[in-house]
Amino acid sequence: TKAAARIEWSKSYAKQFMREEGIPTARSEIFTDVEKARDHVAHGSFPVVIKADGLALGKGVVIAQNLSEAEDALTNIMQERSFGDAGKEVVIEEFLEGREISIHAFCDGEHVALFPASQDHKRIGEGDTGPNTGGMGTVAPVPWVDENLLEDIRQKIVLPCVQGLKKRGTPFVGVLFPGIMVTAEGSKVIEFNARFGDPETQTYMRLLKTDLLPILLACVEGDLGALSVEWEPFSGCCIVLASGGYPEAYEKEKPINGLEIQRDGVEIFHAGTARDGNAVVTNGGRVLGVTALGKSLEAALAGAYETAQQITFEGVQYRKDIGRSALPVISSPQP
Repeated sequence: TKAAARIEWSKSYAKQFMREEGIPTARSEIFTDVEKARDHVAHGSFPVVIKADGLALGKGVVIAQNLSEAEDALTNIMQERSFGDAGKEVVIEEFLEGREISIHAFCDGEHVALFPASQDHKRIGEGDTGPNTGGMGTVAPVPWVDENLLEDIRQKIVLPCVQGLKKRGTPFVGVLFPGIMVTAEGSKVIEFNARFGDPETQTYMRLLKTDLLPILLACVEGDLGALSVEWEPFSGCCIVLASGGYPEAYEKEKPINGLEIQRDGVEIFHAGTARDGNAVVTNGGRVLGVTALGKSLEAALAGAYETAQQITFEGVQYRKDIGRSALPVISSPQP
């Protein structure tokens, strides 16, 4: 329902909800007055995270490294309304140090079934540089996330959220998607989403072994606790091919070449494409999601990148380091 989904469409509500339910998250303050917000950052430490309260296509978050960047962000969000009414209110919170993961869970209002952990790459540039995007690629499962960590997140974050929403008369039925920062103090919620993630889902749909429809029906009918959700024993990844200029202004209607090549184990999801006669052309910022499976994460990434290199359109851009931070450090072979 819209009421249950408020944990996504209002970050200020989500913060208050997490405080009341004891769900670990970053320390924060909420502002509707831009001058009070400016005064707060002027007396704070950096980096600091500034979030538009409402929905902003995954781009309404600024990590300000200094006072000038923080003031610019507040001006853009609250005065110039670069994200429309989403910027009437802002959440200013501490910057969390750690490793970020995406957690998804099927929910029937009471029971939950967690997906394998995934890792998104939000920044446009390699090495996590440049502005935020809706997501430039994902890997799943994340090699360093073990069952103990997943169970800790289930007990301290996912279940308390579902139980808290049920207690308020707004039971959550669907897919709960908390972004998590695994810090030295434990796992903390960056934000809640009330839906499948993009581009996490492209990878998840390659890995899901159980038919999706019975899972969704079990959520709706309150029978999720009686259903076993199974996943393929592989690694998966998704590499996003984006238009030149994204996430800022970009051109459309660029012919896409290389889609017709058949590739074993690779599936291409269309995101921002259109038909122009017999041709497929670009029609959005994030154009394609190239997914692959492998017995190892290295194998999956190799298959996806081999395909990405064969698909061309004017201005195409994609990150070459998707999944690199999730891979184990391997020493160079001895001569």
